[in-house]
Amino acid sequence: MAEIRIENVRKEFGKVVAVKDVSLVIPDREFIVLLGPSGCGKTTLLRCIAGLEQVDGGRVYFGDRDVTDLPVRQRRISMVFQSYAVFPHMTVFENIAFGLRMQHKPDVEVKRRVQAAAELLHIEELLARYPAQLSGGQRQRVAVARAIAYDADVLLMDEPLSNLDALLRLEMRAELKRLIEELQTTVVYVTHDQVEALSLGDRIAVMKQGEILQVDSPLTVYDRPAAHFVGSFIGNPPMNFLPARVIDGGAGLTVGEARLMLVGEMADAARRVGSQEVWLGIRAENIEPLTGPGPTTLPGRILVVEPLGSHTLLTVRTAEAMIKVNARADAPFRADQPVWLKLSADKVRLLDKTTGRAL
Repeated sequence: MAEIRIENVRKEFGKVVAVKDVSLVIPDREFIVLLGPSGCGKTTLLRCIAGLEQVDGGRVYFGDRDVTDLPVRQRRISMVFQSYAVFPHMTVFENIAFGLRMQHKPDVEVKRRVQAAAELLHIEELLARYPAQLSGGQRQRVAVARAIAYDADVLLMDEPLSNLDALLRLEMRAELKRLIEELQTTVVYVTHDQVEALSLGDRIAVMKQGEILQVDSPLTVYDRPAAHFVGSFIGNPPMNFLPARVIDGGAGLTVGEARLMLVGEMADAARRVGSQEVWLGIRAENIEPLTGPGPTTLPGRILVVEPLGSHTLLTVRTAEAMIKVNARADAPFRADQPVWLKLSADKVRLLDKTTGRAL
C-alpha cells in the first residue's frame, strides 16, 4: 500500500503539452478517478505514474520513495489496460500467474494467489481455458485478476470497462467496486465515462487540456462544480447554465423575466460580486415544470419530450437558453406546449461569466 504524491508533473510531446504541471496527493488506499474527455491528459498522467512515460518536469512519489526515474518493474505497480492484453497462447491460470512467474515466486505461492484472485473475480472454473474460449467480460476479469494477484502497492486502471457492452459494463462496475473495497489498495482509475466516475471513486479529479480543474468527492463534484466545464461534463443531462444578473446588492438574481431570491452561501457569493452578470447553474432535477405562470417562473416552450421510465426528460426553449428539465414519469407534457420553470433557489450555483470559475 502507498500514498501517491505527484508534484508539478509535466509531460510534453513535441510542442503539445499533455500534462501541465499537475500536483495531486492520493492517500493510501484511496480509489481516485481521473475523469475527462479524450485528449485531456488523463491517460498520459496515469502512464507517468506507472513509469511508462518519462516526465519532462516534476516528481512522482510512492510514500517516501521518489520513483520518478525508476523503471516500471521497480515501482511495485500493476496495471489493467483498456484492451485486456491477455496472452492468447496461455491458459487463464498462466495469464493470472504471469506477473508472479516474472517475480520468481514459488509454485505454491503462485497457485495460492491465482486461486484467490480467480475466486474474487468468480472465474475459478475458467482457469484451464484459453482466452479464445472466453467472452469479453470474462477476458476483462482475467486481466483484473492478473493485476490483483501481483499484490502491488498501486493498482492502475486505464478505461478497463470501455470495450464492454452496456449491460456487462453495469455488472462489471458493481463487481469492481466490491473487489476494490475488499482489496483495500491504492487505485488510480482513468475513464471518460462520468457515470463510472460518480459510482466508483472515493474522489474524482476532473481534467481538461492537461490540467486538473477540480478534485473532490463525487457528490461535491456533481452538486458544486468548480468550473463551467465541470458542470457541463458531469451529469446526464449536464448542468444547465443560464445568464443571470445579481440584483439588490446580492439578495437576488434576475433570469430573463424571472426574479429569484438567493439563500445561504449563494447569497453570500452574490453579495461579494455586487451587481454584475453571472452564470446561473442548475441541475435538471432541481427545476419544476409548471403549466401556469408565477412570479418566480421562467417561461418557455417544450421542444422535445423523452420518456425514460423513472422520469420524463423535457427539452425547453426559453429566451435565455435551451434547458433540460426532469419531470415526473406521468406528467402530462407534450411537445410545443408552453411551460413555466420554477428554479429551486437553494440549488442554484453561481459562476463567473468571464472565467467560468465558481463564485
